Amino acid sequence: MNLARTATRQAATGSLIGLALGDALGRPTEFSDVPLIISWFGPWRQLALPDNGRVTDDTQMALAFARGIRTAMDRELLSPHALAGPVRAEFVDWYHSPENNRAPGNTCLAACALLDGDRPWQDASQIHSKGCGANMRVTPVGLVPGLSEEQRAGAAQLQAALTHGHPTALAASDLTARAVYLLAQGVDPAGLVGQLRSYAYENRSRYHEHWLGDLWTRSQDPSARHFVERGWDECLAVLERLDAVQRTADPELDPCTYTGDGWIAEEALATALLCFLLFPGEPLTALRRAACTRGDSDSIAALAGAFAGAHLGAGAWPQEWAERVEYRSDLLTFGALWDA
Repeated sequence: MNLARTATRQAATGSLIGLALGDALGRPTEFSDVPLIISWFGPWRQLALPDNGRVTDDTQMALAFARGIRTAMDRELLSPHALAGPVRAEFVDWYHSPENNRAPGNTCLAACALLDGDRPWQDASQIHSKGCGANMRVTPVGLVPGLSEEQRAGAAQLQAALTHGHPTALAASDLTARAVYLLAQGVDPAGLVGQLRSYAYENRSRYHEHWLGDLWTRSQDPSARHFVERGWDECLAVLERLDAVQRTADPELDPCTYTGDGWIAEEALATALLCFLLFPGEPLTALRRAACTRGDSDSIAALAGAFAGAHLGAGAWPQEWAERVEYRSDLLTFGALWDA
């Protein structure tokens, strides 16, 4: 890994801008199938960024998480004690914001309503939900420099657990942050899925009690180990499917056909990775393929953009697109902070 090259190409800025661009590109196509999208917008390889660059709750919540991380690390080293309060407060602020009008997920709304109070956050977590609302927003912690592996994994799982308590949501968020981190550090995309599978096997039986507390006891699992293994096994299954098709998938076929529609956490990760891996050197093509899908198009494209931007840096995105995306100033602020 060439750390000097990583800093020069501004991986954090590229990843955050890519996330928002994918989100904006997928916003008008979400909830539609591919033939309908093409009838509205033309061939998928020519999808254009909407003029207003408007994003969804995916980018809003990623920025809320980024602000929570910044607050936590301004006070002390990143720890569960330092992180949980600021991120919880940011999620509640998002919940009450008049800008929270972008078709947010029911799990996030239900959990954030419960977080607005003094109950333990574990009691607010939606323990049976593994929707993609947790890993769509986890990208920032994959970009923060200087964290240990335990800090990065623990923070990724904690932010997921505040709303989505299902073990698969925790594992998928951990893997998403890991993928962003590895790409930002210069890992070859050709070996990325193999590295993620190895990481999943290594962590399969590890419950981050320091970060999650007694969250697992809200489930029906007989032990913390059983709880966490259930989540990692679902992620490993979809990573195995992805590994089997990543080099042979037809780019003209809806990627959801191979790895799922992306409404649930493990499928959002795998399908976004597939879109990126089909076109690792063509970031706009990857974004367009991700946005022209039958599934959760904005979340799939947001994650594909985060992966492509972490890999290629800020230069991946045309200036004309980057200047139009909503929340550009906030995205550039965090990108500059973590690229530095």
